[in-house]
Amino acid sequence: MQARKDDKIKKADKQFLYPTSENVPRIYGSPNIHTDGTPLRPIVDFTGSIGYNVAKSLADILSPIVGQSEHHVLNSKSLAEDLKDVTLEEDEILNSHDVVALFTSTPIDLTLHILRERLNEDKDLKNRTLLSTDDIIELTKFCLATVAYFSYSGQIYRQCFGMAMGSPLSPLACNIFMEWLEQKAISTAPDSCRPRLWKRYVDDVLEIIRRGQVDNLTDHLNSIDPTGSIKFTYEQEQDGSIPFLDTLITRKPDGSVKLSIYRKKTHTDQYLQFSSHHPLHQKLGVVRTLLDRSESLVTEETDRQKEETNIREALSGCGYPDKKKKKVKQNRATPKTKTTSKNKDDSEKSKGMVVVPM
Repeated sequence: MQARKDDKIKKADKQFLYPTSENVPRIYGSPNIHTDGTPLRPIVDFTGSIGYNVAKSLADILSPIVGQSEHHVLNSKSLAEDLKDVTLEEDEILNSHDVVALFTSTPIDLTLHILRERLNEDKDLKNRTLLSTDDIIELTKFCLATVAYFSYSGQIYRQCFGMAMGSPLSPLACNIFMEWLEQKAISTAPDSCRPRLWKRYVDDVLEIIRRGQVDNLTDHLNSIDPTGSIKFTYEQEQDGSIPFLDTLITRKPDGSVKLSIYRKKTHTDQYLQFSSHHPLHQKLGVVRTLLDRSESLVTEETDRQKEETNIREALSGCGYPDKKKKKVKQNRATPKTKTTSKNKDDSEKSKGMVVVPM
């Protein structure tokens, strides 16, 4: 392309971006076990394909312009922080909306138009790349549309609409589109159904809305996309609670909310087995992650104690010794200090390497 001739791409980057092999992307189905009927989620494996490295580089360039909205949710921890001072009125409910098949429903042409506007407003773009807005749009279109093909059962197919799950660029492009859609939807929503709270993680939205207005808001959301491909479904709170990400948000009598850990019905408490041939620090990392999640998400002490009991029982079922669990808990309570090889625990010292013949 012209950008390479104009020396906008460094020599080392040229070698990375220039395809030296061509793996035809393949499509496969990932079972969605949380949905009735266990439908398959179509995933396209782009690894080693002609546009894979270009898509990865573009994702790095574009990532700073995503997630700057006040409605963006980075993870469950940031959601818990956003909800700590929230209070619901008597005539309000918690509700969640979800986009049906976001990736394969997102219109590429409209997304490119939105992306161009965002890039033109980005004053820091020139510090991240020598590529112009036109160059980035051309490369993005190439990754999302031109090389949107895959093989299945010996045949090669082309994706005619939407973005494929599996490309490094697709999640970022879909987020850019959803930021545009939510901004337009909220600003144009009638006062009667405009949500007081709107927090979104990719295509999952948590809202506080007046009772009886969910259907009106859903109709409004479904009218925003001019292509008509983006459609929302919703789930209202049940018995004062609603799941969102891996949290269960519950309304308290005074209108405030509390958070606890949510596990889907298909959850089996199966984690990395302690008897597996993984490094010890990875196994201890499982314990640490579960305890960190409990401490950062669960808002009430009684619920936190129940969660720690669940963690102990689940890890015991996976073969974790009590002393290892206690060690992690003690380390979390102790200020971090720089460790050396001389004061490491004997169990963490290297025991050598064994090569297992295949």
